[in-house]
Amino acid sequence: MPIKLTTTVKKINLIPNRNNSDLIGKFYEFMKSNGVSERHQNNNLKAVINFANFLREKVAFTEINRSEQIVSFLNTK
Repeated sequence: MPIKLTTTVKKINLIPNRNNSDLIGKFYEFMKSNGVSERHQNNNLKAVINFANFLREKVAFTEINRSEQIVSFLNTK
């Protein structure tokens, strides 16, 4: 069963790193204000929330400076 956008949005507050959580919240607001479809919003949010949970509280998105940090996440998929 597909996860609804409202369920995905609730998961933003569960992200261990507060900086990442805030950035994802702003990203969500940006997508809403630009008329992005709910399906596209949901898919994007699920991807970045999974990445944020992979990073845990150790690394903020703004601290990512090597492609290996992203590739290691992608290799888990």
